Amino acid sequence: MSSQVEVSVEGHMGVIALNRPEAINALSRSMIDAVTEALERWRGDTGVRAVLFEGRGPRGFCSGGDVRAVRAMVIEGRLAEAEAYFAAEYAMNLSIATYDKPVIAIADGIVMGGGIGIAGHARYRCTTPNARFAMPEAGIGFFGDVGVNFILAKAPPHRALLFLMSGVPAGAADALALGLTDCAVAPERLGELRSGLIGAANAGNVDTAIVALMQAQSIQAGDCTLCALADRLAGPLQLETAAAIVAAIDAAAIENGEISSMAALLKTRSPTSLEAIVQSHRAARRLPEARDVLALDLRVARLMAGLPDFAEGVRAVLVDKDQSPRWSPGIFADVPSGAIREAISPGAERAAAAV
Repeated sequence: MSSQVEVSVEGHMGVIALNRPEAINALSRSMIDAVTEALERWRGDTGVRAVLFEGRGPRGFCSGGDVRAVRAMVIEGRLAEAEAYFAAEYAMNLSIATYDKPVIAIADGIVMGGGIGIAGHARYRCTTPNARFAMPEAGIGFFGDVGVNFILAKAPPHRALLFLMSGVPAGAADALALGLTDCAVAPERLGELRSGLIGAANAGNVDTAIVALMQAQSIQAGDCTLCALADRLAGPLQLETAAAIVAAIDAAAIENGEISSMAALLKTRSPTSLEAIVQSHRAARRLPEARDVLALDLRVARLMAGLPDFAEGVRAVLVDKDQSPRWSPGIFADVPSGAIREAISPGAERAAAAV
């Protein structure tokens, strides 16, 4: 069991605490394996009636997957190891999404990427007004993975796409509107909420007790700023390609400062990532199960991790931190759209299995 994951049982509640606060609980492979092991062990344990996820440290629940480690695998030619990381992470996401016991997540502070892959797939999801949810993958040459498209499929497409393409952190109100969480709780009452959830696991009807507690603790989360902007950009966000969307938002920016800021931000994102985000999200909306979406994610991850933008984006944002990635290709006309479409197709999985 990884020391970066604390696993315990309190009453009838299994507790999984991410404990790598110096990295805002970024998910190492050993952490993913520890979470998966705990979930599998508790499946048949009648003494564990529910599972609670929480994050240690003051900065947040989880900043995502350990993409710096995956980048090192890629540049060292260990592509199979990188793929195994994503396969293990997505298998963990699926386990959470399909768990036969109630899974609860208390996600405060930063909840990004792989953090959404854990908290977003829980059956019951709590956050606070301090939370910042984000999928910043377009800024590191990747795409919206961890099954987030299955979660976002319940939101209007234009809202989901602006969240994914921009990578802008969304507050609790936007997270609620996007379907990434279920209720906001006052930060000073998190201890009370946690104690109540432990008590709920001891109740005769665990689900009923959890729902009642969440309803009692829920507070107003504030204003939806990102979703409000997405609503104003619903027309451009319905266009077929990322290139068309970005061009249309840029055209709409002439008379509006807020839209102008978004247009400028989108121009800093990887063109390949933006196209992969648009196409994978729309494909995922046609899939009925989390399992299918996560299988799609693994196919696209295989492609994206091996393209130049992933190593370069992680370098610019997380390694050298110069915030000046040099995208390759730098224009939409040269994006490998065919390769993206091929990766999204279920036939890609069959072809890979046949090799």
